Amino acid sequence: MICKECNGTEFIKATDFINLRPLHKRMAVGTEKIYIICAACGEVVSIRVRDTGKLS
Repeated sequence: MICKECNGTEFIKATDFINLRPLHKRMAVGTEKIYIICAACGEVVSIRVRDTGKLS
């Protein structure tokens, strides 16, 4: 993987404290988002969810 912003090749996986929840289930626990971030410039190159099953 190469960062499109700076051509960096080292990346960090991170998450935040707010889970992604389906709109129709306000009280659902949801699932965490996982970010892949360029270690050189901080560009977020990918965002994905850990468990898509928790969104249905």
